[in-house]
Amino acid sequence: MSKYIEYIENVQSIIEKIKTEGAESITKTAEVFKNALKNGNNIYLFGTGHSHMLAEELFYRAGGLVKIHPILSEPLMLHESAFESTEKERQEGLAQSLFDEYGIKKDDVIVIISNSGRNGVIVDMALICKERGVTVIALTNMNHTMSGDSRHKSGKRLCEIAHITLDNFGCVGDACVEIDGVSGKVCPTSTVTGALILNSVVAQCVEMCVADGFVPEHFASANVDGGDEINSKFVEKYKKEIKHL
Repeated sequence: MSKYIEYIENVQSIIEKIKTEGAESITKTAEVFKNALKNGNNIYLFGTGHSHMLAEELFYRAGGLVKIHPILSEPLMLHESAFESTEKERQEGLAQSLFDEYGIKKDDVIVIISNSGRNGVIVDMALICKERGVTVIALTNMNHTMSGDSRHKSGKRLCEIAHITLDNFGCVGDACVEIDGVSGKVCPTSTVTGALILNSVVAQCVEMCVADGFVPEHFASANVDGGDEINSKFVEKYKKEIKHL
């Protein structure tokens, strides 16, 4: 079997688990999203390293919800210094300034994305948010996170703080393909499965909103006729409220 086929089949196998074993958490998260939209609260997404891409996945996206707030801190991303971002994500004390900068409030919702769920800034953010009355959703890899200890002084992992945990069902270390003659595995799964989980939540949320009597605001593709006109109205409406619009 070609290794690319093996990788695809590995991902397909994870998707089947998400459909079945992950269904309850997806549905619960969708309901939390629905209630936030209905009640005028905000939905934040936060991740460090490669996980920041999933914070961007739902933001300003064709077919995506408008009221999405990604928390994007450049030192915790990859484009300034990938190695230094790894060092910074392990530090405690950085989350408080981000919480304050983005104006997160009681009854808001935050999805915190971390494959390992064990580093300082991620655990700090979860603890701060939960203490302040924010609903905390974890998107993590339960196989990985339970294979090692927390790096936070509390001794807690992200999944042990969150109100709801979305499991990406990856393997320990994330990469999943073994190739003869190569030390260690290649090809991670957390980004593709994480994007699928988050968009599944959005699909279920929108269905729930319609059943509850309202259609949530959502973006169109800017690359179809009429898309710019639709999106510009939302940008004008929310540009002072949503930091990165």
